[in-house]
Amino acid sequence: MITRRPLLVRGEAGIGKSQLARAAAHVLKVPFLYHVIQARCEPTDLLYTYDAVSRLAQAQVLSAPGQAEDWASKLAETKFIRPGVLWWAFDWPGARRQAKCACRDPKCSAQPDLCCLACGEPERPPQWTPAQSCVVLIDEIDKAESDLPNGLLESLGNTGFQVPQIGRVVALPQNAPPPLVVVTTNEERELPAAFLRRCLVLQMSLGRNETEQRNFLVDRARDHFDQELISKPILEKAIGLLLKDRQDAPRLGPAKPGAAELLDLLKVLADRRGEGEKAQRDALAVVRPFTFRKNVEEMPA
Repeated sequence: MITRRPLLVRGEAGIGKSQLARAAAHVLKVPFLYHVIQARCEPTDLLYTYDAVSRLAQAQVLSAPGQAEDWASKLAETKFIRPGVLWWAFDWPGARRQAKCACRDPKCSAQPDLCCLACGEPERPPQWTPAQSCVVLIDEIDKAESDLPNGLLESLGNTGFQVPQIGRVVALPQNAPPPLVVVTTNEERELPAAFLRRCLVLQMSLGRNETEQRNFLVDRARDHFDQELISKPILEKAIGLLLKDRQDAPRLGPAKPGAAELLDLLKVLADRRGEGEKAQRDALAVVRPFTFRKNVEEMPA
C-alpha cells in the first residue's frame, strides 16, 4: 500500500495465494474485493462492464408502438455500465451511485444511501468507511493475454481510469490511502517483463526439503480439517503418498500434485469419518490415483 505497487504472489495451485489476500483484508478490517481472471477477460473488466447487449434489447423494446416515451433517458449509456472491483476500490461512493443508476430493481431508488442486492455492492466490515482502504485480489492473472496485466499497471499507476462511454473519470480521492492489490499467478503463462518490474513479488512454495514440505502440508490441512475429521496417522499417510507422487511426477510429465490435490483427497476422507479409520484408509488407496497422479503412466512392454 505504501509503495502503491501490486503484490504479485507466485506459486503452485492450492498453496494459499488467494487466502493470503483474504487474510490481509481480515487483519486490516477492510473490504475484500476479488476478480477471478478468465481466458477472455478484457482489461476493462477490472474497471467496469458495459452491457451493450442489454442496451440493444431495450432499444428494440422501446421501438415498439406506444413505447417511445422517454426513450432517450432509458437508453442512456450510464444505465448499462456496472462498476468493477477497481472502481469500488478507488471510489466507493461513486461506484455505489453508478451501481444504483444501472440497477434494474425498481425498489432500489427508494433507498438513496444504500444499494440493494441487485446493485452488487461488495460486503464491508461494519465500522469501515470509504475513507479507509481495501484489499483487491486479482486471481490467476496468467490466464489472460498480456494486454490485461499491462492495462492493470496503467490504472494502478494513475490510481484511476476513464469511462469513455459516459465521459467520466474515476480516481482515488486526494490523500486517500490506495488499495492493497494482490495479484496471483499459477505460472501457466509467462507474464510481461514490464509488469514484473513494477510488482513486488512474493514466492510461495511447499518448502526446500521434505521436512519443510511435510510441516507446510500439515498446517495447510489442519486449517481445513481437525483431528476429529482426519486423524494424525491418516494425514501423515496421505502426505507421505503425495510427496512420493510429487517425486515420481517428473519421470512421467510436467504436472505434479500439490496442496490443492491433498485438500481434495482429504475432503473425500472426511466425508467417511463416521465409518472409521479403516474405511478412510481404504478410500485413500482408491482415490489417490485420481487425485495425485496427473500424468499418463508408462504402459508395460
